Amino acid sequence: MSREKVDDACWALSVSVVIFVVVISFCVSCTFAADDPFKDNPAANEIFSQLVSQSLTNLISSFKSVTKDYAFCITDSDADWNKAFNFSKDTTFLSNCIRSKGDITQRLCTAAEIELYFSSLSGAATSGKRITIVKPNKNCNLTSWVAGCEPGWGCSVPGDEEVDLKTKVLPLRIEECSACCEGFFCPNGLTCMIPCPLGSYCPLAKLNHTTGLCDPYNYQVPPGQTNHTCGAADIWADIQSSSEVFCSAGSYCPSTIQKNPCSSGHYCRLGSTSQKACFQFASCESKSANQNITAYGIMLFVGLSILVVVIYSCSDQVLTTREKRIAKSREKAVQSVRENAQAREAWKSAKSFAKRGAIGLQTQLSRTFSKRKSSRIPGPRGSSQAIPGTDGGLPPLPPGASSSSQFEPKGKKKEPSNLTKMIHEIEENPESQHGFNIEIGNQNIRQNAPKGKKLHTQSQMFRYAYNQIEREKAMQEQNKNLTFSGLITMAHDIDIRKRPAIEVAFKDLTITLKGKNKNLMRCVTGKLSPGRVSAVMGPSGAGKTTFLSALTGKVPGCTMSGTVLVNQKVESLRSYKKIIGFVPQDDIVHGNLTVEENLWFSARCRLAADLPKPEKVLVVERVIESLGLQAIRDSLVGTVEKRGISGGQRKRVNVGLEMVMEPSLLILDEATSGLDSSSSQLLLRALRREALEAVNICMVVHQPSYTLFKMFDDLILLAKGGLTVYHGPVKKVEEYFAGLGITVPERVNPPDYYIDILEGIIKPSASSGVNAKQLPVRWMLHNGYQVPMDMIESFEGTKASTSEDNGDGSHGTDAQSFAGDLWADVECNVEVTKDSIQHNFLSSGDLSDRITPGVFQQYRYFLGRVSKQRLREAWTQSVDYLILLLAGICLGTLAKVSDETFGSQGYIYSVIAMSLLCSIAALRSFSLDKLHYWRESGSGMSSLAFFLSKDTVDLFNILIKPLVYLSMFYFFNNPRSSVYDNYFVLVCLVYCVTGLAYILAICFEPGPAQLWSVLLPVVLTLVATHDSNNEVVDFISELCYTKWALEAFVVSNAKRYSGVWLITRCGSLQASGYDLKHFVPNLIKLVATGIVARAIAYICMITLQKK
Repeated sequence: MSREKVDDACWALSVSVVIFVVVISFCVSCTFAADDPFKDNPAANEIFSQLVSQSLTNLISSFKSVTKDYAFCITDSDADWNKAFNFSKDTTFLSNCIRSKGDITQRLCTAAEIELYFSSLSGAATSGKRITIVKPNKNCNLTSWVAGCEPGWGCSVPGDEEVDLKTKVLPLRIEECSACCEGFFCPNGLTCMIPCPLGSYCPLAKLNHTTGLCDPYNYQVPPGQTNHTCGAADIWADIQSSSEVFCSAGSYCPSTIQKNPCSSGHYCRLGSTSQKACFQFASCESKSANQNITAYGIMLFVGLSILVVVIYSCSDQVLTTREKRIAKSREKAVQSVRENAQAREAWKSAKSFAKRGAIGLQTQLSRTFSKRKSSRIPGPRGSSQAIPGTDGGLPPLPPGASSSSQFEPKGKKKEPSNLTKMIHEIEENPESQHGFNIEIGNQNIRQNAPKGKKLHTQSQMFRYAYNQIEREKAMQEQNKNLTFSGLITMAHDIDIRKRPAIEVAFKDLTITLKGKNKNLMRCVTGKLSPGRVSAVMGPSGAGKTTFLSALTGKVPGCTMSGTVLVNQKVESLRSYKKIIGFVPQDDIVHGNLTVEENLWFSARCRLAADLPKPEKVLVVERVIESLGLQAIRDSLVGTVEKRGISGGQRKRVNVGLEMVMEPSLLILDEATSGLDSSSSQLLLRALRREALEAVNICMVVHQPSYTLFKMFDDLILLAKGGLTVYHGPVKKVEEYFAGLGITVPERVNPPDYYIDILEGIIKPSASSGVNAKQLPVRWMLHNGYQVPMDMIESFEGTKASTSEDNGDGSHGTDAQSFAGDLWADVECNVEVTKDSIQHNFLSSGDLSDRITPGVFQQYRYFLGRVSKQRLREAWTQSVDYLILLLAGICLGTLAKVSDETFGSQGYIYSVIAMSLLCSIAALRSFSLDKLHYWRESGSGMSSLAFFLSKDTVDLFNILIKPLVYLSMFYFFNNPRSSVYDNYFVLVCLVYCVTGLAYILAICFEPGPAQLWSVLLPVVLTLVATHDSNNEVVDFISELCYTKWALEAFVVSNAKRYSGVWLITRCGSLQASGYDLKHFVPNLIKLVATGIVARAIAYICMITLQKK
């Protein structure tokens, strides 16, 4: 429907209303003629007025059938009819008109006259002009003056002529011209009367002799007729054209001829029919047009401020209480370990008592029959070899002595187990080459066990028995006051959970960059064994990080050839990601969490779901102790803006995040970079302890010290281009290079010397006969590997090439053009994106045999972590609320509600302000945690739990921020719509904007995301409020969320305008293209857009990973 047609429909609706009023009036009063004998009878007049009013009420059903085509501005026909034309409460104006004009039915306008009047209004509204006179007709013209055509006057149809009010023909009105009755209006250019709607004030005009105008309607009397009196009202239209008819602000009009001033404690808006009581704390003087409810805004502001202060002040207390609960859980874990230890000792005592009885009986029998001392009693298995960890390793004891107690004399520490002895030996002698040769499939760690000592003398036997008794007493005393570290050691020695071993073998591993055919790694062959710590070294550009990524299958945009075997099977390491730890080069740790909170979260999400909580606590405590983090366990890690722990400590926390999940394969990328020698040794000792539990450890190292270098078991030395120079035990590396004629000078660190040779800084001696380019080929020939032909030619000197040329698979000699290079780069980027999407969506089967917590359980863990982070960011939240309060004060004060547009201007500013402020704040939810998500999702944590936890915590802001803004805007602006309607619209708007901000935060870097979040709402608001008739722009505006929010705001306010406002409401809604029935659908659109935006953001989050 075009705009002109909508205008015509709007005015035709009003015509229909008045037509039915006139029809019923005529039907009821047709028996009352001009000379009716009851004309001057008050009782008859009253009865006649009641009949007219009752008939108007019965007209509602007919009114509905007419208004259903104009439902965009009328939703409830009954309510709108009663508020506009239900005169049953006061019919005084009808009685007065009957007394003054007995032929009232002869003076009412017909359908043709009303159509002529409202068609003139429609034309004026379309052209933007104010209506002053209707089109000339046969009763009135502009060439000669006809009595009754002046504004506020009307004439009667001849008495002998029957009036058909439904006729489309203009009747002839030339008799008994007089002023209109009060309560009616007579348009300029017509000679008939139309009743004024409720909410209007239509008294008889009075001539102002000074201005010559008829007040309050401001029309002139006919020229040259000084005795001519002013009539009644001359027009009823919108507020801009007929503001004189509307009941003035500060007063209320119970009928169209009565106006009363508002009393104190009440307020009366423009066009009111009754006065409304002010709120309790609002200030309303007499004749108040609006209530001053700023006090409520201030009260709400103070309440919210107190709430924010309480949250900010209590956030530390909440976190402290939580820390106490965590401490209690640690204490429970300590108690659990203590009880288990005591139970084990009680069982051993009972078992040893039984053994002592058996041993004593066997000794007596032996002495009786053999007449000699038994120097040794065979073990339970009859083996002469003592089995570690059993009672067979203990010597025979006389009766009364404990044979299996594990206690030392009083005052001494607990005798360490074999595993503990080896740990202490490694700490005391870092250069020790003790390693574990683990065979795949064998769950037992094989090592040579020392033979049990034999006791040959009686004194030795008594001394041993005495020592065992003293150990029992000492252990009983120690169990009462045992330190937490001692409990951890005890639990670790008593019960060691076996981890599944992972052996990684690779053969001819080659990585080629797609689109450019450039080799990043070539012909790498070797093996990473469990229980050993391997170091990957080489100069810059040697492909060390690429090697680690290739092992885990994370090489997007590259083609990987060769074979990777996991436990001697062709499988992907992605299938074991739940038991594989990867420590990135960057220290990706949550800075607003403490050290213990970071480690504890990783342990809860990545350890087995069926592992008891006390066991998880012990795992975390063991890692904290092994990494030397006890002193800073309750310290915040810190960020760039807020100082926290040191860089070395942060690096150790970064490693601890992977150690707490008890991995079977631990990969570290430059974990010692930036650490001093002591911190590096502390880290390596902790890693060697992990290796004792059959953990396969591989790490990239840059320039290690000699002491640190000797702590590794194996070395993988790479040259530029990803070529292997050496792969084997660390203790044999010098021997190998010495065989090539490369000897490390004295007081020179071997790894530094080898890397300098590979870098080209140092050249081998001429006597060796090798250079850096030939070392990879030498290694391949040394091990009998197949050497590519081009590398053989390079080795023989038949083809001169650099290390980079050796890694280039293209053999073209002509330089590519710029377009060719550009196209190659485009192809490479496309392949990288394609591989990234496939890597993120295509999941392989899980072969780790570890069931981690499900999505719901991880969602609880993530929710607790995010809530804790937001509590620590309470000051940032307070600043956001303060900005919203200031915005509400400014916009509520400056953008006053306009009755002509129902406050659309202020609502436009509100939509823009809330979109800007809330979207920028929502960007922080994901833009600052991208690196953390990439690391956690790569380790197997739930992406859905991460996303939902962020969104759930943001729901608090979605509900509170609209309330903060309205606390100032609503109570300073004071629109007619309820605060609940405004709140619901703002909540839906913020929910939609937050979802869109998620997309921007995930898809863009922080800078561009902030720019888009500022630009998007401004542009969409301009499109939504455009005035052009462009169909394309109209279609786009229907898809703008700002249009939905703005329409909901205006509609919620417009539906509060009724009665005399009916034409104004229809005209304003028609001009904006709004519909009263679109309030709820617009809210549904906003919420649906927010949900769809979140779904898109989630897909982008799991798709657009780090390249």
